[in-house]
Amino acid sequence: MKKLLFVLIAVLVGTASMFAQDDNGGLSKRELRKQARAARKAEKEAQKQAEIEEGKRLFEMACRAVDSCDFVLEAEKIEFRSGQFVYVNSSTNFVSLHGKEATIQLAFNIPISGPNGMGGITVDGTISKIDKKKDRKGNMMYEMMVQGIAVSANVVIHLTEGTNDCRVTVMPNFNNRRISFIGHLYPSQFSRVFKGRSI
Repeated sequence: MKKLLFVLIAVLVGTASMFAQDDNGGLSKRELRKQARAARKAEKEAQKQAEIEEGKRLFEMACRAVDSCDFVLEAEKIEFRSGQFVYVNSSTNFVSLHGKEATIQLAFNIPISGPNGMGGITVDGTISKIDKKKDRKGNMMYEMMVQGIAVSANVVIHLTEGTNDCRVTVMPNFNNRRISFIGHLYPSQFSRVFKGRSI
């Protein structure tokens, strides 16, 4: 009787163990945790690679937009010569180029309307030839002169490789009040900016 009971218990334990192994594919808890970690790591690497590919696409699109003289830099931050900066609305602070026609607009969030009606200034001008350079890291730099009724400035565009992050520095020819627009550069067709009154 004891022998029969022992055999019966052994069979039940073996069956339960077999069912547990079937549920886990025959893997121990340690192996299952290892597989889960590997799956999470693979997912993160795939996501990182997708972000890299998207950054490359944005960079190439931004370079083509500058090369074809049809772009808008939507600024999220304005930096002054002293190094101080302010965060701004990207739809009203921008530098754009359509053909040979350039626009530079500042619009600070202040109660005074300013010359452009939005608390800042908007100037238009035409550009001279664009000089283009590429550094060892793949970053692009474009330099042009903008001349208009209220503007005479050297404009330098820095595009960071692998992204559409951009810095446009405006250096007036008659004073040293350099200013930089920092944000993202898009082809004009993908930009939604609001232009105020030009001087």
